[in-house]
Amino acid sequence: METVGSILPTEDRIGVKENTHCGKKMKLTCEKLPKNPFNTSLSQYAAKNQMLIQWLKEKTDHYSHANLVDKALQTLKERIRRGDAMAYFLRGQLYFEEGWYEEALEQFEEIKEKDHQATYQLGVMYYDGLGTATNAEKGVEYMKKIIDSPCPKARHLQFAAAYNLGRAHYEGNGVHRSDEEAERLWLFAADNGNPKASVKAQCILGLYYSTKEPKELEKAFYWHSEACGNGNLESQGALGLMYFYGQGIPQNTEAALHCLTEAAGRGNVYAQGHLVEYYYKMKFFTKCVAFSKRIADYDEVHDIPMIAQVTDCLPEFITRGMAMASFYYARCLQLGLGITKDEATANHYYSQACRLNPALANELHTLLIHQKI
Repeated sequence: METVGSILPTEDRIGVKENTHCGKKMKLTCEKLPKNPFNTSLSQYAAKNQMLIQWLKEKTDHYSHANLVDKALQTLKERIRRGDAMAYFLRGQLYFEEGWYEEALEQFEEIKEKDHQATYQLGVMYYDGLGTATNAEKGVEYMKKIIDSPCPKARHLQFAAAYNLGRAHYEGNGVHRSDEEAERLWLFAADNGNPKASVKAQCILGLYYSTKEPKELEKAFYWHSEACGNGNLESQGALGLMYFYGQGIPQNTEAALHCLTEAAGRGNVYAQGHLVEYYYKMKFFTKCVAFSKRIADYDEVHDIPMIAQVTDCLPEFITRGMAMASFYYARCLQLGLGITKDEATANHYYSQACRLNPALANELHTLLIHQKI
């Protein structure tokens, strides 16, 4: 296998130590629409709609996603006809969740002066180019409008909007690039670990402090701990690695494996990749093979975006986890460890690891050459 990219020290491979600011920035994603304390979410609406529940009981043969969406749209159309203002937003949000972004954009534009949630979603859509051409400046404008709003109904959106505005400054899209301004906004959005604030900002602060120069690993550990305590899956995996390598906290293998196992069980692919590596090094080859093959066989085109959407983990870390699993599965195939030796298939998975993350594959290959794997 050809080596590509720069060679990194072994311990610098982990997300909490690797400097992702070297030559490139972290590829961040927008904060999802926060839950509305005024019970306006589509799921809460559907749960309270007894007519829909009764319809489901009577029409079990029609219990399919397409039919549910169609029924929800019919119900919302009727509520709009009767003058239910909230139904306009719920219809736009249903379009958004279904990936019908052009329809969602049109609906949100229609009600943006009356509905702060519509304004928030328009900010996300213009910034990321969903249903329209990317317009970061317009996306930033909408997020600033949410942050500056004195209306109580916008309050639950302000932490998330601050996170998104911080992202814009970090990336330099729609505003001037400034890590300092991004950090300030993320600290505001994180609100000292408040579980009702932006948990995503708490996680990103953990990643930021562990990758900036100079690193501030104690701060990284603090923010990952806060985010993990508030349910963030990315931070749970990061904590496992920090414990494993003693970064920002004394080394603790038991705590590391607990965090990594819990995170992996909840769908953190990067944590899964590191468990694969652990199983290999501990010579648990049968377990390594079974686990690594399942991860390595995720579909790059469809599974990575879906996993990112469901887990809210960054796609680049999902890809790294898949690359690690692919490499170690290939190594087991090459040597016949826990599986029948098959060099042709091994070469396929080596190539896959290199395609997914060339720098990581190069580093692992370098360790292999020096007989450390």
